[in-house]
Amino acid sequence: MQRLKNFVKSTVIGGLLVVLPTGILLGVMAWLINTVRGFLSHLPGRNADEKSLALDILAVLLLIVSCFVIGVLVRTRLGKFIYSLIETNILAKAPGYSLVKETVFQFLGNKKSPFSSVALAQIFGNETMVSCFVTDTHEDGSRTVFVPTGPNPTSGNIYHLEAKYVHPVDVSVEDAMRSIISCGAGSSTLLKKLKDTEKT
Repeated sequence: MQRLKNFVKSTVIGGLLVVLPTGILLGVMAWLINTVRGFLSHLPGRNADEKSLALDILAVLLLIVSCFVIGVLVRTRLGKFIYSLIETNILAKAPGYSLVKETVFQFLGNKKSPFSSVALAQIFGNETMVSCFVTDTHEDGSRTVFVPTGPNPTSGNIYHLEAKYVHPVDVSVEDAMRSIISCGAGSSTLLKKLKDTEKT
């Protein structure tokens, strides 16, 4: 009974981890479009339906153009510096910001996202292993890993390890996240995948 309870709890929390940031992202997008639409409400139209459609299209186009312009700006040295300051001092302190950011990276298929490669790492060089995400691979083969804390996977520690101490496992990000936010429940999947990898 306790096992079933833990399974239901970790599954619900895991689902919430996926749904909540996505919902927040969609909510923010809808708010931005409605805000732009409000500024453009003076746009003339022959009737209410045509005006509403024109406002929606114009708001979306304006939002896309704005994202493009901002994207160009953050590619410059000054833009990167300003964005870094804003993100570090303001955005990163907002609850759920990191999680939403990583969700967007995953949605867009950004392979640089730290939540893209699951692994088990021996951060102490002994038999103790921790669940982590490989964030970078270096020229000498060593790896940089992010070890999230449970139950909040958006905070954690960064380690730089020799490749022999990092063991990638074929586990979905969702399963790994579910295990982390439930403080280790369901880790048997990660350990089983590691053993299967070692056998091959």
